[in-house]
Amino acid sequence: QVQLVESRGGLVQSGGSLRLSCAASGTIFSIYVMGWYRQAPEKQRELVASITTSGSTTYADSVKGRFTISRGNAKNTVYLQMNSLEPEDTAVYYCNARDTQKGYWGQGTQVTVSS
Repeated sequence: QVQLVESRGGLVQSGGSLRLSCAASGTIFSIYVMGWYRQAPEKQRELVASITTSGSTTYADSVKGRFTISRGNAKNTVYLQMNSLEPEDTAVYYCNARDTQKGYWGQGTQVTVSS
């Protein structure tokens, strides 16, 4: 099993920045990708960004050039640096990790961007 603990989100003004972190623990040796998803009210959960163990990254078109995903030196932590935030980025953000058996989710953290 893998446990994911996310940092607290918050309230930020439009144009501002926020960094989220997610720490994985447990059986982490088989994790091959970690990422962030988000879910806005009445919308489906969507991929924001992901990073593989080799460092390959994927971003949603809506966040390219504004968000950056990275991994810590210990490889069990992933960060999401969010710049130039917009009200449309308001959502609950979920950390995700996948190994060869299944996917795991964090508890979610609220990010609210005020206009």
